[in-house]
Amino acid sequence: MTDHRPLGAPIPNWSPPSLPPATPMEGAYAIVLPFDLDAHTDALFEANSADDAIWDYMPQGPFADLSAYRDWMAANALGADPMFHTIINKDTGRPEGVATYLRIAPNAGSIEVGYITYSPALQRTRAGTEAMVLMMQRAFDLGYRRYEWKCNALNAPSRRLAQRLGMSFEGVFRQAGVVKGRNRDTAWYAAIDTEWPSLKAAFERYLAPDNFDETGKQKLSLSLLTAPLLVNQG
Repeated sequence: MTDHRPLGAPIPNWSPPSLPPATPMEGAYAIVLPFDLDAHTDALFEANSADDAIWDYMPQGPFADLSAYRDWMAANALGADPMFHTIINKDTGRPEGVATYLRIAPNAGSIEVGYITYSPALQRTRAGTEAMVLMMQRAFDLGYRRYEWKCNALNAPSRRLAQRLGMSFEGVFRQAGVVKGRNRDTAWYAAIDTEWPSLKAAFERYLAPDNFDETGKQKLSLSLLTAPLLVNQG
């Protein structure tokens, strides 16, 4: 009797990727550096203080003062997972955002990007977009199969950004957590390695200098380039 039980596709010669190195990632518009408590904290606090709304959906913040921010970063941002990075906007030369690798699972080939806090100065900039592209590229270049993005399901800007960056909607985990005394439903997004070549081409087309006019306004939106590559939207 023939056995027709469904099984997952074989992965020939699978070898778990290495952990991400604590080394810089540099593009045309942004530099992504391993977080340095002494070098980056003061500038990040100043940049983030421009708008407390960036903390609305985060487990931390807002912070009453620099000392409170430094204490939190010292306690949470110096480990290997989550691995915190500082985003330098090359237009200003200043630290203007933070992002991390977390839930790093080499045996599964899975890695997540999170703790993303963009100051108002970094939001809606080429540097901000390129920083996310650099982090995704490193993950897939290392051999990770799955690149995850999770956010509060009520965080509409984060959900739009995940899909703008080519990550497909995978569903909502209801009552996934309690954050700052409030319920959190978590929306899941991801891109996988077989999608990366097409996503990389879309990112390169978007970030090309000729896609922006003399005032820096985009001619072709990234969402227009990545929407056809999404498996599911939501």
